[in-house]
Amino acid sequence: MNNLKVGVFADSMRVPIREGLKIAREMGVEYFQMFTTNFEFAYNDEFAPEKFDGNARTEFRKYYESLGMTLSATCADFGNGFTNAEKNIEMIPKTFKQLDLAVDLGANIVTTHIGVVPETPNEVWEILQGALNQIGSYAENIGVRIAIETGPESGPVLRSLLDSLNNKSICVNLDPANLVMAGYDLEEAVAVLMPYIIHTHAKDGLNDKEAKARGEWREMALGKGDVPWQNYIKWLKDGGYDGVFTIERELGDDPLADIGEAVKFLRKL
Repeated sequence: MNNLKVGVFADSMRVPIREGLKIAREMGVEYFQMFTTNFEFAYNDEFAPEKFDGNARTEFRKYYESLGMTLSATCADFGNGFTNAEKNIEMIPKTFKQLDLAVDLGANIVTTHIGVVPETPNEVWEILQGALNQIGSYAENIGVRIAIETGPESGPVLRSLLDSLNNKSICVNLDPANLVMAGYDLEEAVAVLMPYIIHTHAKDGLNDKEAKARGEWREMALGKGDVPWQNYIKWLKDGGYDGVFTIERELGDDPLADIGEAVKFLRKL
């Protein structure tokens, strides 16, 4: 057995979160991530900051800690990112509340999608830059880091935006499957983004050009796709990464079985 820090995206288990955490612990998993926005595979809006008050936050934190679990990151994803200046007037304060919630729940990383980064600076680039500077400054003040999920653009394009920001709280959640499914160079992405990588998803997928042309993603069970896992882990470790590998399973008819097999797969690498 290796020394990887293996985690699970609780929402991927498709059962109530407290039940899912018990199952994950029985699998030998000590880390987890969770949605705190009602998006895609989140259960509901149970964890919305305006509903999830201080007592509830304290109770939930005590619950997962009693299981011997650690919250590696929350996921505050609103679907459209921060590419629309008018919507950002509403979205940025909402994100501040998500950062505060993460602190209360015991996490210091919040992952999110920010929208597609343009290949060269333009108006959208400047909108993203301004929003991330605001969010990053707030995060820095409360000791949290934002981890942008990879996939919509190549590693070098994302790196150029990150290098332009005025704080160090905007980082990267590297999702290797997203990059592979989008047809980007995974090794290049790890190399150029390494100084910013603070969290990673253990997810797999196929580089299927025909599916991509149809706007489809071919996500696969871990080890069944085109992510070169032994190489990927080596690249990260050689770069100094000592964070969690959070298993995420978005598709599949039996996610609990797939996650159980994914835990075994990672332990054997």
